Amino acid sequence: MRGLLCALIAAGLVIPVPPAAAEPPEKAAFEVMTPASTVASRTDRRPNAGGIFDPVARKTFISWSGKAADTYVQAYDHRTGVWTAPKKIADGESDPHNYPTMLLAGDGHLLIFRGMHNKRTVLSRAPLAHSLDGTWTDVEVPEGTAASYPMPVKTVDGTLFLFYRETTKELDPAADSDFRPMKYLVSRDHGKTWTNSVRLTGKQWAFGSLGRADHMDEIYVGQLRYLPSTGRIQFVYTLAGGGPAQHKHDVYHRNVYYLSFDVRTLRFFSAAGHDLGTQVDDAEQERYLKVVETPLELPGGLKSPDYILQVGTQRDGKPFVTWFQFDAAGSPRDFAGAWNGRSWEVREVANGLRLREIEQLDRGTWRVYATRDGKPDMETFLLENGRTWRPETVIITPKPVQRVEVITGFRDPARILATGASSARDVSVADGDIYVAGVPRK
Repeated sequence: MRGLLCALIAAGLVIPVPPAAAEPPEKAAFEVMTPASTVASRTDRRPNAGGIFDPVARKTFISWSGKAADTYVQAYDHRTGVWTAPKKIADGESDPHNYPTMLLAGDGHLLIFRGMHNKRTVLSRAPLAHSLDGTWTDVEVPEGTAASYPMPVKTVDGTLFLFYRETTKELDPAADSDFRPMKYLVSRDHGKTWTNSVRLTGKQWAFGSLGRADHMDEIYVGQLRYLPSTGRIQFVYTLAGGGPAQHKHDVYHRNVYYLSFDVRTLRFFSAAGHDLGTQVDDAEQERYLKVVETPLELPGGLKSPDYILQVGTQRDGKPFVTWFQFDAAGSPRDFAGAWNGRSWEVREVANGLRLREIEQLDRGTWRVYATRDGKPDMETFLLENGRTWRPETVIITPKPVQRVEVITGFRDPARILATGASSARDVSVADGDIYVAGVPRK
């Protein structure tokens, strides 16, 4: 076996995991603030739009899920170094899927989006520009029905896109429970009115599949990333469904896919530049978008790959993605896939880590934030062009962390928002901390 493994490595068919460093990585100068203690519930939030720096107010605004998944907001004043007290602005209806996402509209008003699990899209608007103060208003967005997992983006001209996953069975009882495609909404008036992608394009969905033999017709987007320089939004996602024997929601996960979306033309593209039009179907995603094929199995009883994935760009602008799968013992194995212009180069870069978020440091270098199950702290690593991986530092937290998000347009010392893990899955328990970490300003 050892000889066979050596031969495979020599042939380039297996890329070995680099050995662990003999010494722990040097701790960099991150500082951790705790804006709120023992308040966070379990959440299914993706690494997208958890907080934003407002250069007009010179404040960082964050959002998080508290008890019963209710939505709270806080502000950090960069002039005084003081956090406001948590402010509840909306009910979460006791569902961890009903987490908030936040952006700053072009008119200066903060917006909070919630996809009330499989039901509706709700928008909360701050009454004052550049402020959390006052009574927020809640508006149900009828164009976004049967929605989950809102992912908002503001483009350079102020247009708002809100991507979400539709549970079609809520609208059509004849639909299978594991048919859940992606759609989006567009607003050009700072979130006051919205248009659905079906009306804009005439297509049933934006990207997804229907009728796969393995019934993996649910889309789980792990992350999207807007690139102002190209006018594209990048996506990385995995599939879910019941498997070949049944139509059932989220029994298995399978494969990793990448695509991009042009915000001007509303057309999708593969990493190789194939124009896929305004709707992507299964034949196209299998032919053009697949980064890696993973087994249809439940290693250690876990869904694999995990639905938290990350997407970024290499120095030359080509994409890369990161994700983790599980081995038979239920331990994470960590991968990066880099597009080389012809195919995806996939490497196992580490193991034992849950990859939470990535942050661009320069054109080709990204910081990866990761956690280990049941342990406090966040470990960071440097990933060069989606290929070379090395340890960087450890960010010390008193308790374990469940989610990490880079704050949009961040200003140190408020660089990342980290939601502490609650001691129970049920959102009636909310005892996780809210951490904000960054590099102290000199």
